Amino acid sequence: MSTIGGMRRVEGREKVTGRATYAFEYAVEGAAYGHPVQAPIARGRITTIDAEAALAVPGVLAVVSSADPPPLGSVEDPELAVFQSPQVAYHGQVVAVVVAETAEIAREAAETALRIEYQAEPHDVVLRPDHPRLYAPERVNPAFPGRTEKGDVEAGLADAAYTVDQTYTTPALHNNPMEPHAAIAAWEPDGSLTVYDSTQGATAHRDTIAAVLGLRQDQVRVISRHVGGGFGSKGTPRPHVIVAAVAARAAGRPVKVALTRQQMYDMTGYRTPTIQRVRLGADEDGRLTAIDHDAVEQSSTLKEFAEQTTTPTRVMYAAPALRTTHHLVRLDVPTPSWMRAPGECPGMFALESAMDELAEAAGIDPVELRVLNEPAAEPESGRPFSSRNLVACLREGARRFGWDRRDPRPGVRREGRWLVGTGVACSTYPAYRRPSSATAVAEDGGYVVRVAAADIGTGARTVLTQIAAEALNTSPDRVRVEIGDSDLPRASLAGGSMGTASWGTAVVRACEALLKNGGQEGRADTSEEVAAGSAFARHAFGAQFAEVRVDADTGEVRVPRLLGVFAAGRIVNPVLARSQFIGGMTMGLGMALMEESFVDPRFGDFLNHDLAQYHVAACADVQDVEAVWIDEEDPYLNPMGSKGIGEIGIVGTAAAIANAVYHATGRRVRDLPITPARLLS
Repeated sequence: MSTIGGMRRVEGREKVTGRATYAFEYAVEGAAYGHPVQAPIARGRITTIDAEAALAVPGVLAVVSSADPPPLGSVEDPELAVFQSPQVAYHGQVVAVVVAETAEIAREAAETALRIEYQAEPHDVVLRPDHPRLYAPERVNPAFPGRTEKGDVEAGLADAAYTVDQTYTTPALHNNPMEPHAAIAAWEPDGSLTVYDSTQGATAHRDTIAAVLGLRQDQVRVISRHVGGGFGSKGTPRPHVIVAAVAARAAGRPVKVALTRQQMYDMTGYRTPTIQRVRLGADEDGRLTAIDHDAVEQSSTLKEFAEQTTTPTRVMYAAPALRTTHHLVRLDVPTPSWMRAPGECPGMFALESAMDELAEAAGIDPVELRVLNEPAAEPESGRPFSSRNLVACLREGARRFGWDRRDPRPGVRREGRWLVGTGVACSTYPAYRRPSSATAVAEDGGYVVRVAAADIGTGARTVLTQIAAEALNTSPDRVRVEIGDSDLPRASLAGGSMGTASWGTAVVRACEALLKNGGQEGRADTSEEVAAGSAFARHAFGAQFAEVRVDADTGEVRVPRLLGVFAAGRIVNPVLARSQFIGGMTMGLGMALMEESFVDPRFGDFLNHDLAQYHVAACADVQDVEAVWIDEEDPYLNPMGSKGIGEIGIVGTAAAIANAVYHATGRRVRDLPITPARLLS
């Protein structure tokens, strides 16, 4: 088999036979079980904690709470400073843990025998654009300026022949990986700690856990060999892992903690809701004269998390005047966090919907409007693109989708009771790379490559095996890759679509070092190489096309066709790449039509906090989803010439579907999700 191509997953047999071990499944001798207890108020304080009855339940080993705060080291992250204060900052905040011989006993004692009383205070949980406590964050995730401006935006809008000034909203959205967040904490006699965790980055989790518990990094080991999805929610440690560690210390034995699906909605992050105002101006030919994009978002009172919602607007289209801003309000809610393509996903829904409205206003085909406004360099920075084949994606997508047969008039195509329409939107995502380390050794007639990478279902083991085999000029079956353990060479997170680029660079350099020094061992640390940066703007791009059918009587929306065409550098493994692209597009369909987390303003909690009420898209929801890519050569990225693919698939999908719904019905829905109620209102 060639080292590059459609290599099957190296861990596939383990997974389909059930031998792959996930965090909660490790057989740790003498393990007890912890059940986290959550606050039923959105703001206030605990006045009484009475654990006597709970401790009397047969099988209960310990109760840990703020009544006797466990010692911690760093408490810089208030979300992880568990049981340190009686204050309650949001509904669902963990306030205690009951440890017992079985999970059932722990849960029963927590729900029926542990008595906690609260003094509730008035709370504020609703995001609104006129909130009096809105402020402009200096930085947005991860370290972008919160505001950028070039040119005279107001003049560009005033002088425009065509303008769009609309507000678009996206709701709170929740990551729902198949594997719930879970951890096992086991203290050793020497005071060191082993944690089996479901994480997107063993190295980073090890560092954070050690700091919170007041330990040295070499006293903590995090093992996470298989992860059942994350979508960003497992990118940073969540309270349950610290709860497991303090519970294990209190009980004097290892403790397993697995969050229920309902608990995940409060304790593992979510995508902030957004309220976005987009103003566009264009001249008589359709060339943009100004872009103004503002996003209003929320964070918690515990810590600031500002999603980078308007940053993709900084790289998309040529305009002499461009302004992007963010505004944030701290509410009595859990802290938002990363969810697949944070920033780009909600931001591009607003921008690409507005571009569709501009095309309608100017009487220009939506594909042609985007081509017309293709920039020669990155609009914000002026740096040249390392590669940018967005126009090629649009042209190829239009050809494959049959765009030339599209009647531009909205609401005119009907098949029986179904109104039919098509839409297009663009995607972008940065080509990130972060420092990582790796080793490569000759062993048992083959090679072993070690790097603390994470495989969250994307096929990282397989791709790294291919990359190592190519660098060593050998076949993949002679290479074994070890990942998912913080004792392995330090590695970046599986996030930001940067895993292959970051870990792959380290693997290539380690393999090169092995070949140079006689073929026995090679080591690499890419910190200096990555820190050197680049004179180029490095991004992946794509174009997504959707066909929808809308029931004229009920407002039901169906999506018979989705097509994505991407320019993402060299595609190392086409089989895995296609899976990532269509997975992202399917998730984008869910964002467009069904996903929405409802906050109850009275009690401050998420009302629909399970998969019976929070609906995610499944294979049956789209009849034909196709992902293809442009062959793209880019020597300015990394040794593989690859760009990330895990997130770009979701970025433009919701806008493409929303634009198609408008084309089908003549009714513009600017508030996601597009439900029958919104279409018929």
